[in-house]
Amino acid sequence: MAAEQQALLQALQAVQDPNTGKDFVSTKALKNLQVQDGDVSFDLELGYPCKSQHPALRKALIAAAKSVPGVENVSVNLQTKVLAHAVQRGVQLLPNVKNIIAVASGKGGVGKSTTTVNLALALAAEGAKVGILDADIYGPSQPMMMGLEGRPESTDGQTMEPLENYGVQVISIGFLVDKDEAMIWRGPMATQALEQLLRQTNWKDLDYLLVDMPPGTGDIQLTLSQRVPMTGAVIVTTPQDIALLDARKGIKMFEKVGVPILGIVENMAVYCCPNCGHTEHIFGAEGGKRMAAEYGMAYLGALPLNMQIRLQADNGQPTVVADPDGDIAGIYRAVARQVAITVAGKAKDFSSKFPSIKISKDT
Repeated sequence: MAAEQQALLQALQAVQDPNTGKDFVSTKALKNLQVQDGDVSFDLELGYPCKSQHPALRKALIAAAKSVPGVENVSVNLQTKVLAHAVQRGVQLLPNVKNIIAVASGKGGVGKSTTTVNLALALAAEGAKVGILDADIYGPSQPMMMGLEGRPESTDGQTMEPLENYGVQVISIGFLVDKDEAMIWRGPMATQALEQLLRQTNWKDLDYLLVDMPPGTGDIQLTLSQRVPMTGAVIVTTPQDIALLDARKGIKMFEKVGVPILGIVENMAVYCCPNCGHTEHIFGAEGGKRMAAEYGMAYLGALPLNMQIRLQADNGQPTVVADPDGDIAGIYRAVARQVAITVAGKAKDFSSKFPSIKISKDT
């Protein structure tokens, strides 16, 4: 039996994770291997969601197991187990939220909110439990993009329930004020409102909470990046030099507060004419790619300047749900998967393992 198990492990070790290039045996993702009379069963536990890749992975593992003489039936149980990962020192973790990812840009108008909503929907489509915190107090756009309206309910008068659509939980100041009302608040008021949105929402067992950050590197952004327990940040930019100039400032801000950059997304990278097929780099070519190389950061991918992305988001049906099998949705899925894989490779959070110290006074 031991020899048969060893032969199986050796055969299964030949199957590589297409996302990391590592095998599942040495990384201990393959668990509970059972062998009995030609019947083989095992679990495959992945630290990131990749539901769309499960059939191909299962097929490759079954083929590898059946290459061992005597193996007739193979049962593979694929599981996703997203863990909580380390955040900035001294920042209080959030209950029921494993990982918080900031989606940020140095300047407005580069498609940060559209990227946030599509990445959230892509992670959810791949099998993760996902939420969005719309942190843009002065210009909340997630309610429209997620096709949501109404006010959050409160069962205890202290906390509120997130609204939900497409399997994603959402909270936004846009749910709490009239949509035509201007938020004429100073920085401390806006920051306090955001902390309340974050910590007084009953998030339900989230693997990832994506924070749609307000543009810029001012008081609100700095306070958020210091007080919100972030696993990492995704920087969104266009290839344009002016956008890149501000994106660099965003990178520096996160570096100063100890939030790792998970990668750079280049938005509006190229325009392809739907009539003649001519391509044009309206905002310049590969500026984000060059910046990623310069800083030694992951280049997560490039999205085209495409009217459908804008129309679908405006209609409350972002690209990933409006055209899930399309090329653009495929890019968002690939970017989201890469973000999740990078998070899975980060140091784990062990703060919950430590005992809490209580000082009591003897009477």
